[in-house]
Amino acid sequence: MTASPLYDEAYARKYRAHDEALGGTPAYEQFVVWLGAVCRRFDHPIDVLDVGCGTGRYFWALEHVRSLTGLDPSAPMLAEARSPFRADKVTAQSVSLVCGDILTADFPRDSFDLVYSIGVLAEHAPLNRGVVQQVARWTRPGGRFAFTTVHPQSSSVPQTALRRTATALAPWLPTSARTSLRKRLLADGLYADERWVEDVLTPLFAIESLTLAHSEAHLHCLCIGRKVRA
Repeated sequence: MTASPLYDEAYARKYRAHDEALGGTPAYEQFVVWLGAVCRRFDHPIDVLDVGCGTGRYFWALEHVRSLTGLDPSAPMLAEARSPFRADKVTAQSVSLVCGDILTADFPRDSFDLVYSIGVLAEHAPLNRGVVQQVARWTRPGGRFAFTTVHPQSSSVPQTALRRTATALAPWLPTSARTSLRKRLLADGLYADERWVEDVLTPLFAIESLTLAHSEAHLHCLCIGRKVRA
């Protein structure tokens, strides 16, 4: 999840302007409502990590937050996050911004009650066991991992003739071949359906909810997993 040269100052400013355009749209507001509901699952003030926070688009949607850490590999995006969308509605008692990615960042074990990520995993970065293990290490026992993925049946995923043929043939293949083909169809976690999410979270997280939702660009899985107590 290394920052691409694409995410320069000009791109970050354009992305920040897009925050304003999205505000109030049903596709955006559903994520706001979802995040607020995740926060209300806790009965105490929480410490939160936003993985791939970008310009801080969702900071204001969080509730009952003691500390909020925004993690992103792009310094220009983090510069915009210092004045995020609806900054006057951000209620976190403290906000810190860290330049880094999910595989190389180093937070102490059991640092957060909630780790969330919207529009990053199984989209710009793979959702795989390595990522889940890292998140589990940072999450306190009983804490939650809430994230979105791009579903392989999203209209944004190119449905090439090869992909359609492989999908149709998969149920008839031997188990080992079917598993290998499925991994290729999901680009090893760059797309993720319900089964992939269940497979990579188990046994570190127990799934509390796993639903589908449409944004302005994709069909998503929305998942909330609770860290299994050792």
